[in-house]
Amino acid sequence: MRQQYILTLSCPDRTGIVYRVTGLLYEAGCNIIDAQQFGDEESGRFFLRVHFDVPGQAEVETLEEGFASLADVYAMDWQMHDARRRARLLVLVSKQGHCLNDLLFRAHSGQLPVDIAAVASNHEDFRPLAASYGIAFHHLPVNQGNRAEQESQLLQLIDLERIDLTVLARYMQILSPRLCDALAGRAINIHHSFLPSFKGARPYHQAHQRGVKIIGATAHYVTGDLDEGPIIEQDIARVDHAMTPRDLVRLGSDTESLVLARAVRRHVEHRILLNGHRTVVFR
Repeated sequence: MRQQYILTLSCPDRTGIVYRVTGLLYEAGCNIIDAQQFGDEESGRFFLRVHFDVPGQAEVETLEEGFASLADVYAMDWQMHDARRRARLLVLVSKQGHCLNDLLFRAHSGQLPVDIAAVASNHEDFRPLAASYGIAFHHLPVNQGNRAEQESQLLQLIDLERIDLTVLARYMQILSPRLCDALAGRAINIHHSFLPSFKGARPYHQAHQRGVKIIGATAHYVTGDLDEGPIIEQDIARVDHAMTPRDLVRLGSDTESLVLARAVRRHVEHRILLNGHRTVVFR
């Protein structure tokens, strides 16, 4: 049976990259299913994603050796992913469960190709929800006195469950620089797009008071710079004067859930490549 893999790479842009990559695939008897590329004039870098199938395991090992050699020549950052392997997720949540509920349903119904290995929270509110899907729930309360210990427990859980991606599904805690560094490129956060205009509690109520006409949500990678990590996905919804703060909360929750699910899908399908503080997102 032919196996499917996804190659992602970025490197300084120069001639011959696609020729050399596709040549390796051809020589190994591979069939290209899909390929997307982008050359960024500003950064001078080239980005490539190739989905292909391979005749057998021997060819996989040959390709890995070939790509490693190419990486030396072209200064490539590259990865080859087994397209059949489902990513394992840890979902972090606090007291707002709309994003968690959406992810659980999408994973359970097969709409999102992931395995949610565990849910962790600083509150007990969503233990029954996780249990209804047969997913382990970990209560990890946090305060100023135990933050370092709680984050160490999170890292232990991530190692134990072999977590590929940590999703902050309205997890209302600021991660330490140590934890952000440990999860670099492997943690996604969702927030309302009002930042920095409407920081703090009850942002939709603040927005209603200011009479906004558009609300939205942003999914981004977690970094040590609060809510300033590379942006993956965004969307908006229009509002009007007749809507109450409750209407804005409802509409905002829907938008947040949709944007987060899209970002998670892009990540687990290996469609996102970092480009400095920005992202290249292949559709």
